[in-house]
Amino acid sequence: MASLPLFIKYILTGLVGILPIIELRGAIPVGVFTFHLSYLESFICSFIGNIIPVYFIVKYIRPLFDFFGRWKIFKVIIDWATEKATKHIQENEKLQNAVSVGLFLFVAIPLPGTGAWVGSLIANFLDLPPKKAIPPIIIGVLTAGIIVLSITAAANGGIQYLLQRS
Repeated sequence: MASLPLFIKYILTGLVGILPIIELRGAIPVGVFTFHLSYLESFICSFIGNIIPVYFIVKYIRPLFDFFGRWKIFKVIIDWATEKATKHIQENEKLQNAVSVGLFLFVAIPLPGTGAWVGSLIANFLDLPPKKAIPPIIIGVLTAGIIVLSITAAANGGIQYLLQRS
């Protein structure tokens, strides 16, 4: 992998960042450990890759829900999730104000099952307009990236320390 051109390493790191579930949480370590990119290069490529699908999911996933909604099993699940999410938020003004903070926190915590993809789906279920959904998701990705970058740097320092001691 070290013989790949730098531009290809950037593209591959960004593509790992685009992948659902893996996202930036996996792309930063891949960039640093596999492609030997600097921390900053890995972070930037991962961040860009991770935020690319956000707008499209927030804005255009509804037609996909409508398509799958033609089948009863999917329609029941989609309707239940949408109704549950929007009903509680529409009834409670405090929840309306807290949605952005909650979305940010959900995306910012770098755990499996959280992140930009699921956060974007949640925003869509909540019928949040892109102007209200995208900023907290992007800030959440940025925060998660900083956390993952810190953990990667700490792990890399620990690995280097152990290798030097051997």
